[in-house]
Amino acid sequence: MTVDFLAPQTSADGAEHHTAAAAGNIQAAADAIQALMRRLDGVSDTQKVLLRAAAGAGKSYALVRMVKEAIANDNCLRVAVAAFKNKQIVPLARKLGEELGKDTVCLFVSEKRVADLPQAVLDAVTIACKSSEIPASARVVLGVSHKFGVWGELRRLNDHLGAGANGEKAFDVLFVDEAWELPLYLFARIEALAPVAVGVGDVGQLPPIDPNENPWRGDPGYNPYRAWPTAYENDDTSVVIELPAVWRPTGEQLPLWRAFYNDWDQLNCVAAPGDRSVELPGMDGAAADVWEAVATGRPALLEISGLEDPEAPDIDRPLLSAVEDLLRPLLAGGFTCTEVSYDNFGAPGTSHSVSSKAPEGDPMVVILATRNQAVDDATEMVERLTEELGLPEGVIQASTVDSWQGQTNRITVAIHPLSGATKLDDFNSAFGRLAVTCTRATHGLFMVARAGLDELLADAPARPGTPFGEPGTRALPRQTHQRILGSFTRGRLDLSDHGSV
Repeated sequence: MTVDFLAPQTSADGAEHHTAAAAGNIQAAADAIQALMRRLDGVSDTQKVLLRAAAGAGKSYALVRMVKEAIANDNCLRVAVAAFKNKQIVPLARKLGEELGKDTVCLFVSEKRVADLPQAVLDAVTIACKSSEIPASARVVLGVSHKFGVWGELRRLNDHLGAGANGEKAFDVLFVDEAWELPLYLFARIEALAPVAVGVGDVGQLPPIDPNENPWRGDPGYNPYRAWPTAYENDDTSVVIELPAVWRPTGEQLPLWRAFYNDWDQLNCVAAPGDRSVELPGMDGAAADVWEAVATGRPALLEISGLEDPEAPDIDRPLLSAVEDLLRPLLAGGFTCTEVSYDNFGAPGTSHSVSSKAPEGDPMVVILATRNQAVDDATEMVERLTEELGLPEGVIQASTVDSWQGQTNRITVAIHPLSGATKLDDFNSAFGRLAVTCTRATHGLFMVARAGLDELLADAPARPGTPFGEPGTRALPRQTHQRILGSFTRGRLDLSDHGSV
C-alpha cells in the first residue's frame, strides 16, 4: 500500500524568519514595558497591560524581562507573580531566582507542595509557606492564584510586608503568567494585590473551567468563568499588545499557526524552512509515505477508511491500531531530529541532533487524544511498543490534550477531535483543544482521523452563539475547521481489503 499526500492549500506568504521575526517580539515586549513604565512613573492611568501571544511565542522570556524592568524602576518596590498552576509558577520562579538572586525571589507555596519542589528550585529561590515567612529582601513573590487568593491573605501580606512604592498596596505590579488560563472569578480574588496588572499568555489556552457553563445569567456581558483578560481587552485603561512571532514550530508549519490566529495583523516564525529536519530509517509502503510527509516539517493529516466501527467517536481502538502499525517501523529503525539553535535575537547558530536511540530533552513522540479512555488505550500501545522494541525512556509517551498543555515534544501523533464525529459540539470544536493539539511539536505533526472530515464539515449546520449573548469560549465553526485543514498536507488510506496497514 502507498499513500499520496496532496500539498497544503495555504502557504506562508511574506513570512519573516530568524532575526527579522524575533525583532517583532522584542519590539512588542519593549512596547509593553514602556506602557508599564508610564504607569509606574505616574504619566498614565493604565490599569491592565495585556501581552497576547500565540503558542510557542516565547512569552515566558518576555515576562521575565518585564519583571526585571519593573523592579529596576524607582517607583516599584515589590511585584507579585501569579499563575493558575504550580507547574507554571515553579519553573518561572527558578528562572527569576537564577537571574535575580535567591534573596530577591520568594516562592510563596503551600507547605504540602514543598517536598515536590526540585532541588534546583530550592537552590534558586527563598521558600515561604506563610506570608509572615516572606523575607523583607524579597522583591519578587510568586505563587498560584489559589494561594494568593486565600481568605484574608491580602490583609496578611499588607500587614507583614507593608505598602509598596504606591503607598497603599503591598505590591506595585501584579504579573499573571498564562493569563488566558485564569478565570475571571479567581483573578478577582487577587486583583487587589497591586494597582496595575500585567497579563501574559497564549490566547489559545484551554480554560480550566468551560466558560459555556456560565453560572451568571443576570448580565449578558459578564461571565466569571471566562479568561480574565477578555473582560478588560476593550477598556480605555487597558493596553493590549500582540507578540507577532513564534519560536516553537518549524518554518513549514507557520500556515497552520496563522490559520488559528488569522485575525492577527501578522504572525512570523523564527525558525526558517529547513532549520529543522527528521532523518528517517529505511521503510516501505504506507509507513514510508506517511513519515516522509511528516519529515517535510509541514503538518500532515491521514484519513483512514475501511476500519471496524469504534466504541465511540473519540474512543477508537481500530484507528489506534492503524497508528501503531505506522509507528512500529519508524521506532524499530530509529530516527534522528536535528535543529538549529538561536540566540535571544533569533540569529541561527549551531545545529544539534537527538536520536531516538539515545533521547534527551523533550519526548521524541507524544500520542495525544481527547478522552482519558482513549489515552489509556494509547498508553497500552506505548507500553507494547516499548517492550517489543526495547525503546529507551523518552522515546514515546501518551497524554490527553488537556494534560499536555504547556509542554512540547518533537513529533506529535494526534487523533483529530472530529474523527468519527457526526456533528460539531462544544467539546470537539473547542478552539483551545485543537490549538493545543496542533502546537506542541517542534519537528513534525501527524494528525490521523477516520475518513469523512470534509463531508462532516460540509453538512454541519451553523453553530449557535453562546447562551444569552454572554462571553464564552471560542468554538470553531465549520469554516474555521476548513481553514485549519487547508494548512495540512493530506493523504488517504483505505484498509477495506487489507484489515491493517
